Formats: sequence, C-alpha cells, structure tokens
Amino acid sequence: ITVEELKKMWEPAAQGTIMRWKQINPAWPDTPIKLFGAGADSGTFDYFTDAIVGKTKSSRTDYVASEDDNVVVQGVARDPNSIGYFGYAYYLENSKKLKLVPIVHQAGKPAVAPSVQSVIDGSYQPLSRPIFIYVNAKAAERPEVKGFVDFYLANAQKAVKEAKYIPLTEKDYKHASLNFSNKKTGTAFGGEPEIGVKIADLLRRDPKE
Repeated sequence: ITVEELKKMWEPAAQGTIMRWKQINPAWPDTPIKLFGAGADSGTFDYFTDAIVGKTKSSRTDYVASEDDNVVVQGVARDPNSIGYFGYAYYLENSKKLKLVPIVHQAGKPAVAPSVQSVIDGSYQPLSRPIFIYVNAKAAERPEVKGFVDFYLANAQKAVKEAKYIPLTEKDYKHASLNFSNKKTGTAFGGEPEIGVKIADLLRRDPKE
C-alpha cells in the first residue's frame, strides 16, 4: 500500500465517502473497509496523522478508535476486510493472526515491511518513530538523577528488546551517553516534530535551546 492510498483511506474527506477497498484502488476487492486505529489522545494517533495525512490530529473519525492496542489487534484479527495501525510490539505478540502490510513511501521505491532491521536502518518510512526521555539540566546535577540516566543508557538496549520494542544501535546509545556526560542541552528537533528522521542523524545535530 502506498502513502497516498493510506491518506485517501484515512483523511477527513474520506469520512462517510471512502467505504470500500475498490474506491482506493480499482484493483482491490469491492468489499467494505473496516478501520481500526489509535484514539485521539494517543501519541501514535498524532504521529500517524502527521506522517500520512500531513497534519497532526487530522483524521476521519468513523473508525474503531482505542488507546488500548489490544482492542485494535483483536478487531483487525476478526475481520478479513479490516486494516489498522498500532505499535510493532503488538504485532509480534499476535503475528499468527495478523498480516503486515508493506508500505511504499515514494513512487518508484520498493514496498518495505516493518521489521527490526527496516526500522533501524531507516528504510521503513514514514511510520517508524523514536521515543525519548528528557532530562532537566539542573536535575541532572543530582547524583540520583545522573545515576538513573547513566543506568538507563547502559541498559536500555537489552530492556527495550525484552519489551519487544526496537532498540537503538549500540553506537547510538554511546552517542547519547556522550551527549549527556557533556551536558549537551536543547532539542535536536528545534521544537517542531519531524517525520522520517533517523536517530543517528538527530544525535549528530547541534541542538537548539
């Protein structure tokens, strides 16, 4: 499925209008679409709408929405005409009853399915997103806070794998640890969200206060 097809499926203009698969792509079946996705209070919802529709929180509302990814998983698993979006960890736990849909990010590019490798190497776009912790510079002077962050960066790779999320590379964790030990403050995003940026590229940026 292409990003353009996903937009046609999920944008506000689709509400009450795009109701069958064939309306999105004439080669697809003339069967009804059942949509499942994150609720409006979810960070996943914010990122998905920004990445696919082009505007945060811009989405049709006639779909089954839930902040509980398990609800989305069960809904998609029960209906062969359904499609939904949720965290990759929930797919791994339910892979026997779900099917991944590879995404074509740009015309002429190959379709890429989500996987540990495609997220790490940056080829799964635009739906892979980073999760950060933020540390107050003054609080980081306290030994218990510094100790926690040092422990987190030293052990996150293993802990993230155990949680079935996708860890950064060892090089990225070392870079983040170096930034922390050098008291490098500010935001690499410059205060604005970005879609499709790689972690390694973020860590190399000079942050803005």
